[in-house]
Amino acid sequence: MKSPLLGLRTTIYRVSDIDKAKAWYREVFGIEPYFDEPFYVGFNVGGYELGLQPDPKTEGKADGVITYWGVENVEEVYRKVLDSGATSFEEPTEVGGGIIVSAVKDLWGNVIGFIYNPHFSLAG
Repeated sequence: MKSPLLGLRTTIYRVSDIDKAKAWYREVFGIEPYFDEPFYVGFNVGGYELGLQPDPKTEGKADGVITYWGVENVEEVYRKVLDSGATSFEEPTEVGGGIIVSAVKDLWGNVIGFIYNPHFSLAG
């Protein structure tokens, strides 16, 4: 049976200060948003959407879901993001088969994961 799910398309982070978040993500991810409005800011990260939505009630978020963004060097990206003001959520760890993961919390409490997976391929 073929799955109706087509794969990851968009991850949205809710933030209390959209302008500050836009500047922070621009700096940390090293890219400009392709969509920039007061109600939503969208970044194209390797063909996937990272969206920012303003939400004044960002307190008390659940962190049960983590989106892992693929990177070539987890330790390097993890350190860069921590240096930009994020806090550690999951230190870089090999989880088997050469796969390395880590995660941080951004300035608004959103969990951002990073993964190096030498076995991953976009080909389905």
